[in-house]
Amino acid sequence: MVVLFLLLFVPLVGQAEQLMGYVGFRADTLLNLPKWQRVLNELQPQENIAKECDNFPESCYRNKGMKQWRQFIKKSQNLSKKQKLKEVNKFANKYPYITDSNLWGRSDYWATPIEFLANSGDCEDYSIFKYVTLRELGFSADELRLVVVRDNVRDLAHAVLSVNLNNKTYVMDSLFDAVLEQKYVPQYTPYYAVNETSRWTYIPPLAQR
Repeated sequence: MVVLFLLLFVPLVGQAEQLMGYVGFRADTLLNLPKWQRVLNELQPQENIAKECDNFPESCYRNKGMKQWRQFIKKSQNLSKKQKLKEVNKFANKYPYITDSNLWGRSDYWATPIEFLANSGDCEDYSIFKYVTLRELGFSADELRLVVVRDNVRDLAHAVLSVNLNNKTYVMDSLFDAVLEQKYVPQYTPYYAVNETSRWTYIPPLAQR
């Protein structure tokens, strides 16, 4: 279950952007997002482990998930960006959904990619894994958003990855393998989004206020 973090007052910068029909405002800070900051702090050490696995495959033979991930990265490098979205979504979604309470014994835990490969996870863990995989496959941080949403059909919090590609926004979801344009997921209301440098908060357009 995703726990919504309290977003304190911070200066909003840059132009507003739209996501799922809502208006987002960027803040160039990741304060008060400790779970996301922990993941980011772990990425460099885990990148070193991944490189060792690439250079010395025997070093990762005990970690079946890591070996499969590195093989997937290698064979996906030359795909088109649109095809990369589809393949990454399918690759991540093959892992079973496991709640944080069952896996970690706590209500909310954001897993790193290596933790996800070893244990699987819940919605934000899929999104984090997809984010890191796409970064390695050539996507920029500015193209990606880990988005916490309200699923109005299931009446619960959820997390997805949004990707800006060719002036369109696509949604990568753990609930389905298809990569859909944002207009095809009207059931979601975005709360906030993050990437490596910024976060966004969302408000309804003027017509809905």
